[in-house]
Amino acid sequence: MHRETRAARLTAPAPGQPVTVPLYQTSNFRFESPQELTRAMSDPDSFAYSGYGNPTNRALEQAMADLEQGEKALVTASGSSALSTVLQTILRHGDHIIAQKALYGGTVAMFNHLADRWGIEVTYVDGVDPAEVSTALRPSTKLLFLETIANPIGHVPDLPALAAEAKQNGLLTAVDSTFATPLLCRPIEHGADIVIHSATKYLGGHHDVVGGVAVFADEALYRQAWKHAINLGVVADPFAAWLIIRGLKTLPLRVNRACESAAMLAERMAAHPAVSAVHYPGLPTHASHARATKLLSGYGAIIATEVTDAQQFMGNLELIMNASSLGGTETTVMHPATTSHRHLTADELRTAGVSQNMVRIAVGVEHPDDLWADIEQALSPARTSRA
Repeated sequence: MHRETRAARLTAPAPGQPVTVPLYQTSNFRFESPQELTRAMSDPDSFAYSGYGNPTNRALEQAMADLEQGEKALVTASGSSALSTVLQTILRHGDHIIAQKALYGGTVAMFNHLADRWGIEVTYVDGVDPAEVSTALRPSTKLLFLETIANPIGHVPDLPALAAEAKQNGLLTAVDSTFATPLLCRPIEHGADIVIHSATKYLGGHHDVVGGVAVFADEALYRQAWKHAINLGVVADPFAAWLIIRGLKTLPLRVNRACESAAMLAERMAAHPAVSAVHYPGLPTHASHARATKLLSGYGAIIATEVTDAQQFMGNLELIMNASSLGGTETTVMHPATTSHRHLTADELRTAGVSQNMVRIAVGVEHPDDLWADIEQALSPARTSRA
């Protein structure tokens, strides 16, 4: 062959088994016959084009299905695209959703968008009493939507009871379990049909990747969702999947450390005179504490706290970063009313339990004493008077 041909046909030797999952940074896969290619294009278990699936993605999907005790998983380009894929798989024009009141603002915004464009209606419930589900039922109801630990106030729904009520009435239950991760709760074990994660957060864990995962208890539903993901063009890039795989390896270490630190910080903030409220399910005073203790193996690493002047407090912080995301090694803080929940109306903010004085602290892996020192100095009267 000519040099031009040899240069275009480079291959890599594989003398042994790789220790880590290889990155298959390729868009295409070759086949020995056109018939094999045709079959692969319609088979989610094959690899023909990375816009449909990729071996690196598959390694992550298999890991997440195993961790969540599901049948199959689908890796997407973001948490929002995982949610959008699930909703478009299940819902049709005029359908109805029952959802808990305390939700991530982006989820509420997506529900509102579906209502405006596709006539899909949503009834919000507290997520405590399963009778709320039966009361809200309509002939057009298709889905119950919950969050394992609600963003940002830490509300924990009665997942087993609500999912059982949904199943009894022919509904699917989808749960956003981003805050819990598979380490603290596995919703499928409690009756959920679909678990959604923003892999950008704890799964990736280093604030350097954007991705999403949807895990399915039923393979047939997964296959429907896979087709929708292709049509939407949201299958994850293999490099993003590879970064998330790297993050999974340290997930237990990071989450356990962050949860321990969050518990300490929540207790200290609850006792501080400049703090009017702390929303953390690990505190006995939290409305969801009993359910969280029963359902979760840890209380998470997100603290929502209310102070006199949220913007001033955040501006006073020196170690903790003002940043929009969470779940990485660094501790971040944000003002939900003007960031994560900025799309909500004043009434919707009240329904979600989000006040203008609330800040959300996403605890990372730094030493908790250093984090507390930063919080304490930001709350001090002397610092406030100088600001």
